[in-house]
Amino acid sequence: MSGAKDGSKDASDDRNLDLFLDMMAAERGASANTLAAYRRDLQKVTAFLAKKGESLSAASAENLHAYMVALNKRDMAASTAARHLSSQRRFFKFLQAEGLREDDPSAGLKRPRLTRPLPKLLSLDETERLIAAAHDLPQDGDKQAHDRLRAICLIEILYATGLRVSELVSLPRRAVQGDHRMLMVRGKGGRERLVPLSEPAMRALADWRVHVPEAAPFLFPARGKSGHLTRQRLAQILQNLAIAAGLPPARISPHVLRHAFATHLVEHGADLRAVQHMLGHADISTTQIYTHVLQERKKALLNEAHPLAREE
Repeated sequence: MSGAKDGSKDASDDRNLDLFLDMMAAERGASANTLAAYRRDLQKVTAFLAKKGESLSAASAENLHAYMVALNKRDMAASTAARHLSSQRRFFKFLQAEGLREDDPSAGLKRPRLTRPLPKLLSLDETERLIAAAHDLPQDGDKQAHDRLRAICLIEILYATGLRVSELVSLPRRAVQGDHRMLMVRGKGGRERLVPLSEPAMRALADWRVHVPEAAPFLFPARGKSGHLTRQRLAQILQNLAIAAGLPPARISPHVLRHAFATHLVEHGADLRAVQHMLGHADISTTQIYTHVLQERKKALLNEAHPLAREE
């Protein structure tokens, strides 16, 4: 396949990118968020290659290497650079499989060395303060009462299940199983899992469902294009609760609550395989990060409290 050597964009790039994303959605069950990330990543490398007079579909290994070097020079996080590389590899493997290209120019690119950061910690006391702030929200008038019940339900479910933010906001009404005791969750790759609810989460869900219209397809409906609460709005709700709880808003996010759920479970002796299932992790190694969290916490406690650990 020949590239655009005059610096102009190859018209086949848009077509090939659309075909690639269609395949990822249909055959791999990629979510809308994952597809959007692939598109952004590949459009960025396309723009870089265009300046070198080359199209994405006809990219050379040399220029793809130059692109990765350019990312590193921007002090991009290794995890983000690794995602860019993954997007390229999947795209070129697709071109090969479809007979649109004979070679894979990304095959020789080296994966950035990842140093997985430990999740941000939220103590049990801080989590309880955050949940209490939701219960203490004003309820004068229908609007305030509605917002209070929604906030309580959101944070109780989030902390009781460790759902990803996209899984929580897009929960369908039919996700509630049995007597409000379980949720059927569709996670990454279209994989479904059954997640148990705590007693407080069950009560919050029962109180909230009364206010959800029967015709609403989602558990947390909204007027926007998606039809459900947005990730941004959920983050805003949590930030407001953090302020009310006297916690730094920058420390609180849906993902931090997911980490708190997992960390507190492991801390209290939960089986790692059970935690893996509830979090929807495909690989147990991803869940094992929470054992490292506890090890670091114990190490910090030892250094702080043990007299022989202190430097003279």
